[in-house]
Amino acid sequence: MVLGRKALVAGGALMVLASVAVLIWRVYGGGPTRADPADPELAALGKAVYAQHCAACHGGNLEGQPHWRERLPNGRLPAPPHDSSGHAWHHPDKQLFEITKNGLGSIVPGYESDMPAFKGTLSDHEVWAVLSFIESTWSPEIRQRQDRMSQRVY
Repeated sequence: MVLGRKALVAGGALMVLASVAVLIWRVYGGGPTRADPADPELAALGKAVYAQHCAACHGGNLEGQPHWRERLPNGRLPAPPHDSSGHAWHHPDKQLFEITKNGLGSIVPGYESDMPAFKGTLSDHEVWAVLSFIESTWSPEIRQRQDRMSQRVY
């Protein structure tokens, strides 16, 4: 009987550890590793995260701030649009992810921007979800162009 109890306790402990490992994998490493604008669940999550963290500057309709190509008195540029009229689609997914997570200075050293880095605020999964939402609003032609560019980087 003692051996049976030990085996039962050990089995239960293994199940708990496995459950924790799966949870950690899902939260920190099991999410997407690229944008997928065709995934409706990912894009819906991205829309919610965008509304909470991005829309105040980039606009509720992804329209960006007025005169986004003209420098402000501090030398920085206003937030650009993320719809098809902007320039996000000129960048591969990995670069967009890096900018969102670690800030524009991670891509262009020394560049100053009012956009914060979202590392520590958004999970990788949430960043990919936001990018998926943004890309889901682009025309099929722009999505194909940007996807080809992203494929070359992977």
